Amino acid sequence: MIRKTAYAMLLLLAAGLGVKGQSSHQDSVQKKIALVEKNLIGLIQTEGQQPWTIQERMAHYKVNGVTVAVIRNYKMEWAKGYGWADAGKRIPVTAQILFQAASISKSLNAVGVLKLVQDGKLDADKDINQYLTTWKFPYDTVARGKIINTKNLLSHTAGLTVHGFGGYSHKDTLPTIVQILNGTKPANSDAVRSMFEPGLRSEYSGGGTTITQLMVMDITHQPYDKYMYQQVLKPLGMTGSTYTQPPVNTKAGILATGYRNDGAELEGKYNIYPEEAPAGLWTNPTDLAKYIIETQLAYQGKSSKVLNQAFTRLRLTPYMDKSAALGVFINDFEGTKYFEHGGANEGFRCQYFGSLEGGNGVVVMVNSDEGAINNEIINSVAKVYNFKGLYRSKIYKTAIVDSAVLQTYVGKYEMRPGFNLMITREGNKLYGQATGQARLDLFAEAQNKFYLKVAPVEIEFIKNEKGEVITCRIYQGGVNDAKRIE
Repeated sequence: MIRKTAYAMLLLLAAGLGVKGQSSHQDSVQKKIALVEKNLIGLIQTEGQQPWTIQERMAHYKVNGVTVAVIRNYKMEWAKGYGWADAGKRIPVTAQILFQAASISKSLNAVGVLKLVQDGKLDADKDINQYLTTWKFPYDTVARGKIINTKNLLSHTAGLTVHGFGGYSHKDTLPTIVQILNGTKPANSDAVRSMFEPGLRSEYSGGGTTITQLMVMDITHQPYDKYMYQQVLKPLGMTGSTYTQPPVNTKAGILATGYRNDGAELEGKYNIYPEEAPAGLWTNPTDLAKYIIETQLAYQGKSSKVLNQAFTRLRLTPYMDKSAALGVFINDFEGTKYFEHGGANEGFRCQYFGSLEGGNGVVVMVNSDEGAINNEIINSVAKVYNFKGLYRSKIYKTAIVDSAVLQTYVGKYEMRPGFNLMITREGNKLYGQATGQARLDLFAEAQNKFYLKVAPVEIEFIKNEKGEVITCRIYQGGVNDAKRIE
C-alpha cells in the first residue's frame, strides 16, 4: 500500500512538472513575441537609429493588417495577427484569416508539378509541347531552335515574357488560360512568348508559370485548383488554403480585404487571378509554415507527404542560375542557406524564408500594397531568434555635403539605352529618379557616395582627371556604371 501511494505521488509530481514545463515554455514564447513586436528595423538604418514597434510601423505605412508565423526547430513556434482583415467591417486579423499569397503561389505550384514528375506522368527535361494538348507553345526564331522544358518554366530560365499579372475585378469577364497565354481578350496581359532563347539566363516570368498550370490540367484532366488541393494542400495539412479563383465555400469574413498604399480599400475588396499557378493561392502564415516545415523535413529525408527527398532536393537546387531553383529562390546568408519567395498582388504583399538546415523560418503577410514592413518584421524575428544570416540591416553613417558639391552631381546618366537616371537637387537634398519610376531621396554617407533608405542601393559619383563628374556608379546586386550624358 505504501509503495502504491508513493508511486501515485510520483505520477502526480511528474504531471505537475510537465504542466510547469509547458507553462514555462509558453511564457518564454510570449516574451519572444513581445520582443519581436518592438524591435522592427529596416534593411537600411542610420547610426543611432532606434527600433520601432509593429504598431508604429503599421501606422507609418498605413497597413491595416499583418499576420506572422515563426518556425523554430522544425515546429511552428507561434502565429499571430495584427490589425484589421477588413477595417470597414472591423474584422480583426487572426491566424486563420486568408491572405492572397501572390507569387508565393509559385512555390506550392512547383510542388504540384514535381509530384507529376515523381509519379512518372511528366519528364521535366522534355519539350513542354509533349504534354500540352489544349494549346501548344508557339516556338519562333527567337528560341533559336532550343526547346523549353518544365525545369525552365519553374526556374524562370525559359526566356519568356510577362513578368506578372494585375488580376481582374469582380465585374470583369474572366479569360481562359489559353486566352491568357495568347494575350487575347478578355485577357488584360500580353501574350506569353519567347523573349530570348531558353537556358540563357533567369528572367522572371509569371507567364511561364501559367504554362505549367495548363500542363497540370492537360495531364490530369482536372481543374488546376482541384488537383492542387487534393495532391498538395490537403496532404500538407493546408486545408484552410485554396487556389480556387474566386474562392468558394469559404466562411464569411475569412478573406482579408486588400488595401492601397494610402489605406484605401481595393474596389471589390480583392482582385481575381485566373492565373492560379503564379498568383492565385489564398492562404495564411500558419498553413505556409506547414509547407516550409514539410520541405525542411523532406530535404532531410525525414518526411515525404508529397515529394520525397530526391525531388525535394531537386526543387531546392538552382537550375542554370545561382539562386533560381524550381519555384523558389536559394540564398546563402553568411553561410546559412534559405529557400524563399515573396509575393505582390494588388492590395497584398508577403514573404517567407525557410532554412535548409536547422528547421527555422518566418512568414509575413500584409493586406496592403506597401510591403516594406515585411522585411522589418523579418529582421526583428531574426534578431530575437538569432536566425543566422537572416538579419539583414546595414548601418550607415550620415555625412553633410555642401550644396555646391551636390550641384556637381546633378544631371542625366544613361544606365542603358532608353533607361536613364536623373539626379536633381533641392536645397541641401539630392534626389534620384529612374525612367518610369518614382523620385527617391538620396542620403549622403560620404562626400561622393549616397544610399537609399527604401532599398539596399548605393550610388557613387566618379570624377575624371579634370575633376568632372562623368559616371554614376550604382551598387545593387552588383556594380553598374551609368555614363553622364547631360
